[in-house]
Amino acid sequence: MFAEAHGKGRMSPALVERLKYLQSTGRIVSLERGLYATVRPGEDPGAVTPDPYLVGAALRPDGVFGYHSALTLLGVGHSDWSVVTLLSSRRRRPLELRSARVEILPHPAALVRKEATDLGVRSLGYLHATVRVTGRERTLVDGFRQPRLVGGLEELVTSAAGFASLDLELLDSVLHAYDLRTLFAAVGWFLETYQQHFYVPDDFLLRLESRRPASPQYLPRGGRTQMHGGRLVRRWNLILPEVVLRGAEPNEP
Repeated sequence: MFAEAHGKGRMSPALVERLKYLQSTGRIVSLERGLYATVRPGEDPGAVTPDPYLVGAALRPDGVFGYHSALTLLGVGHSDWSVVTLLSSRRRRPLELRSARVEILPHPAALVRKEATDLGVRSLGYLHATVRVTGRERTLVDGFRQPRLVGGLEELVTSAAGFASLDLELLDSVLHAYDLRTLFAAVGWFLETYQQHFYVPDDFLLRLESRRPASPQYLPRGGRTQMHGGRLVRRWNLILPEVVLRGAEPNEP
């Protein structure tokens, strides 16, 4: 990026020296080898807090922001979260910043096998950059698949209820790509709860119901040992935490 900004196709010895000079004068700070952040005029170089989303986009230009980061970028994140998560074909160790941690995770194996890692991904503008992020439908399914990465089920449900709309056919495609009965049931329960808000037809719920688990399943997985006061939602064969069931307001307008 630095080379391109100077009209070059790649770094040259002169540009490397220019970077060293900018760093020595406190105009930029090094976050790690090859990655720098600009210091604003009057800002203390030792207290620079670069935007973690822009850092993530620089680390992995091909990356896709997902999970709680997607909820935030889509404008519905209910709580602040100090972890920024990207999906990429190239993993790396987390990068610790002053205000956040940037984590690079692999694409879900099921989507890699089906060459569907771009399913439900969209581009959007963020500050002066364009970033790729899992859209509403994909984020909802991924959140139910990995609740811990969205801050838990309560955070997911509260945040996703703020979506303005959902593309039900795209949602169905994402569910079939994962092909997990628990996910069909979880999304079915969510859509039934907010049926009026998302204008969900009864026949779509019936389609999801036909793919529910044959026996009751805890959500999140392993919830039997973690959950206190879980309750069975019979239509979907799901045992959900009471705090999630209390927080979800049926057919919220």
